[in-house]
Amino acid sequence: MANVQEAVKESLLGTTREPELSTQTRAAFDRNAKKDEATGEYYLTEIEFVDAVAPEGEDYHKIRREQYAILFQIADRRKAGRLTLQDWGNFENLLAKPDAEYEIAFRLFDEKGTGTIKYEDFQKLYNMNKGDETVPFDWNCEWASLYIGGKRHRHDMTYPQFSQMLRGLQGEKIRQAFHYFDTDKDGYIDPGDFQRIIVETARHKLSDHLLENLHTLCNIGTGSKISYANVRAFQNIIREMDLVDLIIRNATQKSDDGTITRTDFLNEAARITRFSLFTPMEADILFHFAGLDAPSGRLSLKDFAKVVDASWQSAYALGIDVAGTASETADKAVSTGRRYLHNVLESAHHFALGSIAGAFGAFMVYPIDLVKTRMQNQRSQRVGEMLYKNSIDCARKVIKNEGFKGLYSGVLPQLVGVAPEKAIKLTVNDLVRGHYSEKETGKIWWPHEVLAGGSAGACQVIFTNPLEIVKIRLQVQGEMSKTVEGVERRSAMWIVKNLGLVGLYKGASACLLRDVPFSGIYFPTYNHLKRDMFGEGPNKKLGVVQLLTAGAIAGMPAAYLTTPCDVIKTRLQVEARKGETKYTSLRHCAATVYREEGFRAFFKGGPARVLRSSPQFGFTLAGYELLQKLLPMPGSESEGSPISGFSEPALGLQEAKVPLPYLRSRNALKIILDLDENFGKPKTPNGKGWIPLGLR
Repeated sequence: MANVQEAVKESLLGTTREPELSTQTRAAFDRNAKKDEATGEYYLTEIEFVDAVAPEGEDYHKIRREQYAILFQIADRRKAGRLTLQDWGNFENLLAKPDAEYEIAFRLFDEKGTGTIKYEDFQKLYNMNKGDETVPFDWNCEWASLYIGGKRHRHDMTYPQFSQMLRGLQGEKIRQAFHYFDTDKDGYIDPGDFQRIIVETARHKLSDHLLENLHTLCNIGTGSKISYANVRAFQNIIREMDLVDLIIRNATQKSDDGTITRTDFLNEAARITRFSLFTPMEADILFHFAGLDAPSGRLSLKDFAKVVDASWQSAYALGIDVAGTASETADKAVSTGRRYLHNVLESAHHFALGSIAGAFGAFMVYPIDLVKTRMQNQRSQRVGEMLYKNSIDCARKVIKNEGFKGLYSGVLPQLVGVAPEKAIKLTVNDLVRGHYSEKETGKIWWPHEVLAGGSAGACQVIFTNPLEIVKIRLQVQGEMSKTVEGVERRSAMWIVKNLGLVGLYKGASACLLRDVPFSGIYFPTYNHLKRDMFGEGPNKKLGVVQLLTAGAIAGMPAAYLTTPCDVIKTRLQVEARKGETKYTSLRHCAATVYREEGFRAFFKGGPARVLRSSPQFGFTLAGYELLQKLLPMPGSESEGSPISGFSEPALGLQEAKVPLPYLRSRNALKIILDLDENFGKPKTPNGKGWIPLGLR
């Protein structure tokens, strides 16, 4: 019952997608905490902390799981050797900060929590925790003195200064390492030395494909050695990997076959960058490594993924037998088939919920629709011959003469037809909008919005016109049985057989004339109201109250302005009685109504039409939102459920799926490892992954 109440509340009031730190924090802590038998307090030691941040069994690939213990030093600000729930919550709040990655690195070296880092402490910590075989780095160099001062004038580093130093550190490490290996000072080093430099400075940021083929960089030139220009160009590609990813995405999307050349890459880089234009050598290096398995010069996203995606692993690293490629292909085919079947089942699930919700919306407003139809079909204007004075009088007389059930005459065809009607309308609108929308921003020119809505309205007529004509004839036959003697009540099937296939599409031109402008007005208005008036966006989900309001406002002009077309459609589809004019065409009907009843007749039932169309969409969406929460897709996880694992996701060409705090936890480690790739690896004699100053 509580879940139902929460679902109703969320559906009505909407939700803003913000991290639910309190729920996730307690869940992660409770899963891993130990109990102090003496005090009854739950806590995390370094071991449990690593289990919480980096669970066993996940693939951490580029960063060893034990290196996540470095973060325990930041979380344990009290230096108690254990974390309480409050300490854990403070750590997760730190991870949620926009600059969490750099602040974590700063706090690691600011052991005393003073807000500044002394050069002496920084150098001691660096020397105690770096690897034994690390390429030497001179912290007394001119570059370092720009950040920390010369030997005689050292100063403490503030957080902004320290962060900026880390930003340029990798480039200086590569420069010094190149000088170290360039023993004859000719500006060239061996491929093996280049490989060692890159592995030590950036292994945690590169894919297996790059790491295994670093030595081939010498092949882009004529010699057998690698120049400093090559090394710098390679480092620039690493540093600008996110920008490289964006350029590749844009360029391949514009390509007819999904592949691009070096020229396409450079042209796209010139279009979307201002100052970060890539040099010819940088483009050569990118295409060299991406094209090792595809030397044609035209590369696809799959080729670039081996370079851009840091979590890409080789077949050997994954333990896959290269000879078993056929088996792997078969597994991929099975996986693809399962994904396709899942998508089909998911679509069927959404269609079923939409059908139920659409039927619910149609049922709720059906009496208004019946009154609207009766009012539109009333032809006489003389007082003695008018059946109904107004919509309220019509509803009252229907209940008096036909009972309450009379308000639902013909409801069955409406309920049967509402599901495909909504499905066709929404699908076509989305397809046309998607075709004309900008791929990156999703923006669309307003005439294209109108075209998308109009196309949706046109397509639905194919299916809904037969159901409309059956519904309308069922709606008015109750009134005919009271005014004309000897008139039998007919069933829906009798009407279908009597009309035949051609008769079922009688008034289709008028139906098109009504539904095309209706959808052309409704969909653009509805989308703009949601976005501009209620602020719908990636981080804000609207509630049913807001959706209903947007739908009601959008439905008012759409319904009322198309009432004349609806009047003509109704007159054409209703069977004429004895003595009444029989309309032969859309033009004949419009001219006859205007001549016999005047211009006001075209807006008969207009208020009832507004009252029906506006809330119907709101009821449909309200029902759909609640059904999605109460009847979720079997096997799917709810968005608010705790995350069971935090494997390092594919970056670059794939969007990371794990929660933002854990992405930042991993990214903070990558920034820390820029100082030295061996930070956090267990060392002898105490076996600790990180040695603080107090243990020196």
